[in-house]
Amino acid sequence: MDNIDRKIIRELQANGRLSNQDLAAKIGLSPSPCLRRVKVLEKLGIITGYTALVDQEKCGLPINVFVEVKLKEPNDKLIKKFEQGVKNCDEIIECYLMTGSRDYLLHVVSASLGSYEQFIRETLTRLPDVAGIDSAFAYGRVKAGKHYPV
Repeated sequence: MDNIDRKIIRELQANGRLSNQDLAAKIGLSPSPCLRRVKVLEKLGIITGYTALVDQEKCGLPINVFVEVKLKEPNDKLIKKFEQGVKNCDEIIECYLMTGSRDYLLHVVSASLGSYEQFIRETLTRLPDVAGIDSAFAYGRVKAGKHYPV
């Protein structure tokens, strides 16, 4: 990846709806080579897709909870079942496999404390092999973004 590729990525992270014409102008290339570079970045899996960023609160999901999960006996079979269960939960928007005393860190969004409680009781505790859950509620956001520093 060279500096032109990095410029392309920065511009598309800022505005994924840029036309190829506008993107080419911003990075100082003509449209044809710009489009070729974008296609190569997509083919290599560096650009993995395009999406819309939405306002979490206006979508009715103002609560952010960071949930640490400990599994009873983390073995390959149970880990795969747990991870598949996580992938099927819309409330879980991010899941990380962790080092340390907990096995997973989940970022969960919710409409209310009541709906979060319902999610814990009816969904998370029913995932395979869950031994412990520790929730931390965020009461403010200092920084949010999806732009990687390329």
